[in-house]
Amino acid sequence: MAPRCAIWLSTPNTAAAEIARDLGYKAAVLDIEHGAFDLAALESFIPFLKAIGLEVLAKVLGPDQVPIQQALDFGADAVIIPHIKGVEHARAVAAFAKFPPLGDRSFAGGRTSSYGGFDQPWVERQDSSTKCYPMIEDAGAFEEIEDILALPTVDGVFLGPSDLSLRRGRGAYQRTEGDFADFGVVAASAAKAGKPWIIPAWSLAEKQFAVENDAGVIVLTMEHSALLNGMRSSLEEVMSFVTEAAH
Repeated sequence: MAPRCAIWLSTPNTAAAEIARDLGYKAAVLDIEHGAFDLAALESFIPFLKAIGLEVLAKVLGPDQVPIQQALDFGADAVIIPHIKGVEHARAVAAFAKFPPLGDRSFAGGRTSSYGGFDQPWVERQDSSTKCYPMIEDAGAFEEIEDILALPTVDGVFLGPSDLSLRRGRGAYQRTEGDFADFGVVAASAAKAGKPWIIPAWSLAEKQFAVENDAGVIVLTMEHSALLNGMRSSLEEVMSFVTEAAH
């Protein structure tokens, strides 16, 4: 089965979302942690994305109960949880994405329950349909990835290549052999657990690796990188004409 392709958004950019949808992207990763999202923007942008047919994966502010629950209450299809230190940390934090008795998510009578009450079938549907993806970007989480994937509150993992390289002693991420060896461990562990893994794949080598190793979602480009590349390309085209004219 072909992987779902996603765009990485750092702002509530409706035009970028529509362009991605029209091009065939199937999902959007919202970088709430490092991006420019406030609660009001999220509350309106998430249903907009879903209305135009994009799956919404919200990378929340941090490994805490409130941002996890807010993203899910606004209607996100999944939460991506950064800064997971290891299996016990994942056990505690991922619980906030699932309702009791499976986890410890608190009920809010808002959008996800059609602004009304709820029953046990609704709880079960929420627990199965909304996904929880701890990030593998810390050395401790990497070393305990199989145990993290075994948690019933965890539906898969999201790879953080840059931070993982730093925290595994390789320094700034350079797409080295060691980096791809780590990616292989993540992919194999996910396959063994029968759960998906997700990768932000900016380069051709990362994209090829993701396809060959059955990534569930491949994040193909960042909103700002797409702007940068488009602007650079247009400028370089004009400057090439200027150079030719000068000769």
